[in-house]
Amino acid sequence: MAEKLLSRAAGHAVYAGDLAICEPDMAMGTDGSVPMALEYFRDMQEDSALSAPARPDRLAFALDHYGVASGERAMALQAKARGFARLFGIHVFDVAEGIGHQLLLESGRVLPGQLAVGADSHAVSYGALNAFGSGIGSSDLAGIFQCGQLWLKVPGSIRIHLTGKLPPHASAKDLALTMARALGAGGANYMALEFDGPGVASLDVDDRIVLANMSVEMGAKAGIFPCDIYTRAWLSGRTTAALDPVSADADAGYAQTLHYHLDDVVPMVALPHRVDNVVGFEAAPGTRVDMVYLGTCTGGRTKDYREALEVLRANGGVAPGVRLIVTPASASVLAELDATGMLAEFTAMGAEFQPPGCGSCCGTCGTIPADGMHVVSTANRNFKGRMGNRQAQIFLASPRACAAAAATGHLTDPRDAGR
Repeated sequence: MAEKLLSRAAGHAVYAGDLAICEPDMAMGTDGSVPMALEYFRDMQEDSALSAPARPDRLAFALDHYGVASGERAMALQAKARGFARLFGIHVFDVAEGIGHQLLLESGRVLPGQLAVGADSHAVSYGALNAFGSGIGSSDLAGIFQCGQLWLKVPGSIRIHLTGKLPPHASAKDLALTMARALGAGGANYMALEFDGPGVASLDVDDRIVLANMSVEMGAKAGIFPCDIYTRAWLSGRTTAALDPVSADADAGYAQTLHYHLDDVVPMVALPHRVDNVVGFEAAPGTRVDMVYLGTCTGGRTKDYREALEVLRANGGVAPGVRLIVTPASASVLAELDATGMLAEFTAMGAEFQPPGCGSCCGTCGTIPADGMHVVSTANRNFKGRMGNRQAQIFLASPRACAAAAATGHLTDPRDAGR
């Protein structure tokens, strides 16, 4: 699928190892990456004035990494991005609308068969919809401004063959952590993870976003799912465009094939300070938990909150002394939480809500943990300083496991919570 998607974007057949000059169908920049891209873009001009980007209709900016609490310099960066977008008709997802990756998917701006890149590493999320989604740097984004193109080395592919169905106590996040333990943080370096097999049909699009999103944590350039009836159903109402997906040939060659029987997936947790420092809860220390974070482009969708609430209800709510921070991935997720009564239920349990966006994930806005705090998060990264404080310790887990930690005040297997 990676070769076919990049062949389409390049306009001719390309294969693993080739260098391809591609025209992306969509390129996204954030308030953290657009200002630097504009400086590079300015250096490409013959004079100091910024010219129009080559394809403004294929660009979108997401002001998701900073908030008012981020300070004046961050606000100036956002103003710079807004100003350029206003001049040339680029769509802007403004502060509190949500995380750019979630918004591109929700709004139908990424479709099956496309190449969609973002100046943020978790642009790999777009692969959930049968697109080649990949993160790029600010200089690459500037090149897209200049000529509407970028170059990519075509990755080889690792086949992730799925069978069975996830049990009620496990989630896509547990599968992602299981894969991270098996492959390691760099085990799929510059490869595409291609998900296939009958088990794919048991995963909804939210599950697929989690797995595509986490592929970069194993070093992958992309994580790609096939387009099926569930993809089409999810996109119904989000786009009127004709869909033109790709599928792998029956005799496609893979660098490696990994088999996962979804029925065997169990709750997992990544211990500080590596995403591949993963253990099952039977081997996890009974660590005190001070803060639980439900959000990010990995774990901030309605399904995630529904699963977390199920555990919290069954265990009497949030334990004394635990801060439960909730940051929806988008305004539409927040609206759904409100409409279904989940917002009120979380609030009654003492949860603290942050505006939709990246929030605490990368430590640039939102609640920052204090020295010595133990944080359990639905996020994708737990290296030192990720949430803005190198003295905090971050554990990664599923929404159910995060909720179990919130309810008990310590790392707890969600299967054991309430017993």
